[in-house]
Amino acid sequence: MSSTVDLTQRLSGKVAVVTGGAGGIGLASARRMRAEGATIVIGDLDRDAGRRAADEVDGLFVDVDVADQGQVDALFDTAAQRYGSVDIAFNNAGISPPDDDLIETTELDAWDRVQQVNLTSVYFSCRAALRHMGPAGRGSIINTASFVAVMGSATSQISYTASKGGVLAMSRELGVQYARQGIRVNALCPGPVNTPLLKELFAKDPERAARRLIHVPVGRFAEPEELAAAVAFLASDDASFITASTFLVDGGISSAYVTPL
Repeated sequence: MSSTVDLTQRLSGKVAVVTGGAGGIGLASARRMRAEGATIVIGDLDRDAGRRAADEVDGLFVDVDVADQGQVDALFDTAAQRYGSVDIAFNNAGISPPDDDLIETTELDAWDRVQQVNLTSVYFSCRAALRHMGPAGRGSIINTASFVAVMGSATSQISYTASKGGVLAMSRELGVQYARQGIRVNALCPGPVNTPLLKELFAKDPERAARRLIHVPVGRFAEPEELAAAVAFLASDDASFITASTFLVDGGISSAYVTPL
């Protein structure tokens, strides 16, 4: 057996469904998995950006509101019908709206909306993916949690943080439950990433941005491509002994007591 892996073929023959695939980490991961040979199905609410993304990766776009169970089922069923399997599910769609803030200022409607899009959607997506992976006896599910799922932040987005904690716990449990059925489930925990979502948040409050950045030992935010490399690894057979993991790609933020001078 060769000691080197041909990364243009690592995901060859695999079908990957990516929610939130029209931009940010989702799009970067779709590009990376395509470069490694996967067939890509992009699910997103943004039809124009979603179609552009699917065209770019020679894949399929499916219009989906991840908070709607029927639409999520249709996304995964369409992928299986069109391409014959669902081998990889990157359940990545999420929101971080400005009205999700400190607990004393975050109202129930904001709380509910974020839970629905960030947590309930992952429950829908895992159920839909497992219906196809179970009979096949193989698959890799990667759920986007966050570094805030493992540590507390004084610059709070209370519902976002709680939702990502839920994604982490659910991923861990599913990883354990399905380990002997050949299905791996991992929680990707990004640190702060240079995505449109983050840029928008920080454009409104540069002081808050600076306060967050100072705690990253690497001294910068991640680029989406750096998360995409982790997604492609977790999706691949190179990660065959990795399941139920808290897969941190965070520039050291969750291990830092103080950052280096």
